[in-house]
Amino acid sequence: MEPWTIELGELDKKMGVTVVEQSPEKVVATMPIDGNRQSLGLLHGGAMVAIAEAVGSWAAVIHASTMGKVAVGVDINATHHASGREGMVTATATAIRLGRTLTSHEVTITDDAGRRLCTARITNAIVDKH
Repeated sequence: MEPWTIELGELDKKMGVTVVEQSPEKVVATMPIDGNRQSLGLLHGGAMVAIAEAVGSWAAVIHASTMGKVAVGVDINATHHASGREGMVTATATAIRLGRTLTSHEVTITDDAGRRLCTARITNAIVDKH
């Protein structure tokens, strides 16, 4: 087990998130659509942003831990391309830049068929532990 093994937060657990892969360069997690739908029966856009924030922040925290620091989110944006009704989604955060003071990750969210549902970008500041 790597020293940076991620522990799920309360929201992640409620959403059914499972971490599949983790490193500073890439974090992959899955989430069921069931239990994360909006009133029209589609996967909630907020659920997609929440899992995007989770995987992007986890990757930044892992990177920051290699310097004895922590990461805090400063910006996230997302474009919803499509939605799902059933099955699982996979969120993959890939590093764009791993700096000493900022990190940026692109997050793609796909459905079981590999169809891209959402693209997000998250920036985290690297700060001293308090």
